[in-house]
Amino acid sequence: MPDISLVIMAAGIGSRYGGLKQVDPVGPHDELIIHYSVYDALRAGFDRIVFVIRRDIEDAFRARIGRMVEAQAAVDYVFQELHDLPGGAPAPVGRVKPWGTGHAVWCCRHTIQAPFAVINADDFYGATSFQAIAEHLRQASDQPGFYDFSMVGYPLQNTLSAHGHVARGVCQVAADGTLISIQEHTRIQAFSDGIKTWHEASDWTPLAPDTHVSMNFWGFTPALFGELEQRLAHFLHREDAALLRSELFLPNVVGELVQAQAARVQVLPTQEQWFGVTYRADRPRVQAAIQALLAAGVYPDRL
Repeated sequence: MPDISLVIMAAGIGSRYGGLKQVDPVGPHDELIIHYSVYDALRAGFDRIVFVIRRDIEDAFRARIGRMVEAQAAVDYVFQELHDLPGGAPAPVGRVKPWGTGHAVWCCRHTIQAPFAVINADDFYGATSFQAIAEHLRQASDQPGFYDFSMVGYPLQNTLSAHGHVARGVCQVAADGTLISIQEHTRIQAFSDGIKTWHEASDWTPLAPDTHVSMNFWGFTPALFGELEQRLAHFLHREDAALLRSELFLPNVVGELVQAQAARVQVLPTQEQWFGVTYRADRPRVQAAIQALLAAGVYPDRL
């Protein structure tokens, strides 16, 4: 069977939490969400874990996360750096912010030669989601005229925080289960009268609870790297002011390929409950959810 890899985007983990050492444990023995993701991935048959990190957090990341994973799996570390750009293009003076999730995945181009999945480091996706995408990746094969990609689709109602709004990629899915479109909604929130999304032009607009959304859990073939390189090169031709903060987002790239009929993205539906620490107040809920999964025998007391 072909090897499959899991790319975990963790370059932002230090900046989001004010330092890697402050990443909050959610398991009974100080396990992080990322540890549960790796455990689920290895059980689903992934052969290699690729961490995308920053050089300045390498030592802390290896000590807190990497060494535990290295004892169980083949591991690679890829560094997302501002100067790693197509054609050796220079980063604009004053740019500090990373180039985005599209760039993070492109940085793995020298490490991955087989189908792979991509996830965020700080989202809990659920065991059956890893199983579904691993099964698809084992059979993934690009065809003349289109790439064979996939995405785990979550019901919107399973992906919300009780403590504020969230950003989600809202998907339109065809009857055959393929992705028609994906649109990033940056402010979705649950209210007493339903789930709504904020639009500047129309205020709060209702969304159906069972709407498929993306949580950045993608399945790709290596053909994606060439597409990312082309789009990064085009992206760098923006005006200097825009280049100081703009990012190349992975869902936008996928959406463009779908619209151009260059990619077929199979949406793999899941009923898993997403968990994440979007807000500090989310942590007790995540800990309680992990404890419930331990009690149900989904995970051992010690991973």
